[in-house]
Amino acid sequence: MKKTLIIALLVLFAVAGNAKTIKTIKTPVAMGHNIYGGELIAREVVMTDTATTVRFTIDYPSGEIFQFANDCYLMDEDGKRYPLRCAEGIALKKWIKSPDSRLTDFTMHFEPLPKKVQIFDFIEGDDSGDFKLLGIHDMKYKIKYPTMEELSEANPWTVPADWFKTDTITIQGRIEDYNAERLGFDMLHCYYKDEFEKGDAVQVLNIAPDGTFCKKFRISYPFSQLFWTRDSKTSFDEIPFFARPGEIIDVTVRIHEDGGFDYAFNSGSSRDVERWLCSSDEYNDVFRPLNSFKGKLEEGNKLSEVVWNNAMYRLQSVSRRKHYTPMEMQLALADIQTNFIERYLSYVDNHESSLVKYEERDGNWHIKILDSMEYEKLYDTENYYPLRHIDFNNPLLLASQNFHYALNQIQYVKPVMKVLSNDSLTESQRYSEYYAALRQTLGTRDDTMMAQLCSYKEMLNNFNYWRNKRDFILEHLKLHGVTSSDSIGRKMLEEVPSVEERFNLFLTHITHPYIRQKAKQFYTHNMAQMGLSSSLPDAPMAELIRSLCAKYPGKILMIDFWGMSCGPCRGAIQASKELRAEIAKRDDVKLIFIAGERTAEGSDAYKKYVSEWLADEETVCVTNSDFARLQELFQFNGIPRYETITPDCRRVHDDLRIDGYDNFDYELQRLLEKLK
Repeated sequence: MKKTLIIALLVLFAVAGNAKTIKTIKTPVAMGHNIYGGELIAREVVMTDTATTVRFTIDYPSGEIFQFANDCYLMDEDGKRYPLRCAEGIALKKWIKSPDSRLTDFTMHFEPLPKKVQIFDFIEGDDSGDFKLLGIHDMKYKIKYPTMEELSEANPWTVPADWFKTDTITIQGRIEDYNAERLGFDMLHCYYKDEFEKGDAVQVLNIAPDGTFCKKFRISYPFSQLFWTRDSKTSFDEIPFFARPGEIIDVTVRIHEDGGFDYAFNSGSSRDVERWLCSSDEYNDVFRPLNSFKGKLEEGNKLSEVVWNNAMYRLQSVSRRKHYTPMEMQLALADIQTNFIERYLSYVDNHESSLVKYEERDGNWHIKILDSMEYEKLYDTENYYPLRHIDFNNPLLLASQNFHYALNQIQYVKPVMKVLSNDSLTESQRYSEYYAALRQTLGTRDDTMMAQLCSYKEMLNNFNYWRNKRDFILEHLKLHGVTSSDSIGRKMLEEVPSVEERFNLFLTHITHPYIRQKAKQFYTHNMAQMGLSSSLPDAPMAELIRSLCAKYPGKILMIDFWGMSCGPCRGAIQASKELRAEIAKRDDVKLIFIAGERTAEGSDAYKKYVSEWLADEETVCVTNSDFARLQELFQFNGIPRYETITPDCRRVHDDLRIDGYDNFDYELQRLLEKLK
């Protein structure tokens, strides 16, 4: 192999000696890359009539390993490939450890790009996760960027009247020549959030020995997502899909001898938008520069404008090459808007974190603001002008895979949080100023669909508080020796709006018909809910919970779902060690710690951590697949997550469960009172 490479280099250099230089790009820039925690940089491009040479630097986390495949190529905007001939400075298909400096320089020689090519991509290979450097061009080259309006008007498509509805979707199909041992998995899972439901949604797609699969679940609107696994032994690790409520999505996965694979969507909307589903990364990777940017808000806003323009240009190029239909173009435009919201506001959050420092004094934590002028800019609605690009009334936004994150970012954007944290406002004033802050931040004149969805999410989060506020006041009065019949007690209770009054006030601001309909359904369902717990369904992992109840009869179980990769999980465990020692002395409650690992035995790191921090406590280790099934059972995506199980093995509802260790004694006592 080494001899072959040397011969290839000698031949290349011999040819290069007679080559005619067409163009040298001394200052190449790129629109985006897909390297998490690092960056791929093109330092120089030399185009001759015999080869195109690119000198790269990869910035990769120190001590981590990476490799480049030998089937790298350059691709022009028409989709034509220019394969790699040879490389210098790195060995292909060999793991390389990133040095302490994080930087590795290398050079690659490709088949020659034509002189007319102004913008091109570097692609390592066709597997998901392969390195990409997109939109490489001379910084002096003047690019004509299309606007969102131009792309939209050139691809007119009418959203169907029944776009919003609640119904079941079915994801079914088959993996041809399926072999669980060879692929490394017998299930895939999907993390998604139905914004009209309070709980998170994890769906597990079990794969039968013959490769067939079928999963049904309810959704409230069309969306794109994927079933995936982290346990794959091959490049096949996910099945993307797009579905509208009421549809059956049938898909066939074909795995090739070389390890590659492809999908065939046989029915449903996934078939209509297959090109978009399989190529959205080609424009979404341009958002990555915002991930690592650390400059001030004005600089971040300028970068955001560059990123937006690059996204529009990339979409124009990709859609032309992939032959997007008007429906695919409109979904892609909505996808870009959603991802832009999430990445831009994530930058703002990171910037805020860089402006504050936490100091411990006299046993209390204090916040020190390092740059007060810059910090104040984050609360000025005028500084969020990059969001003016977004159509916040576009119903297609919800179809994006990352819509939940974008909505969450808007819901808690700084100027809005300032209103929510103002305790001096009445309920009516709070709603009025809440919507005003959203209008000003989003740059809109009306209360958009997005603003009303943010309000809906606030209602979901606060509904149990509304319902339990009277009980909280009674408990407060009792602690101070005051009864509800005393004048002070009567006055405090009379000032508490009823749940119905609060809900009707919320509803006055909701004009979107579907959001209004879902809000009324949520209210009716939750007001009719009786009892404080519900039975576990007949599901495989429910048997694990029942076995734990049998092991600790008569006890309330508080289950702590955690993981080794979760810093907040370990932080909560370590901070609660003394409290847990006291809890262990009780005979009415038992703590259970459940974590997911690659194997049920757990890694060496897991075993070491348990022996140090959870010794003599009830720990359960399950496979990652079974942990996903537990997530589906209890409807949660993130950890740490706490669940409470009654002595008769029923799941306590969210408004009464013990939610961690911070208020453990109070929450346990409240639950015990309710269980009497």
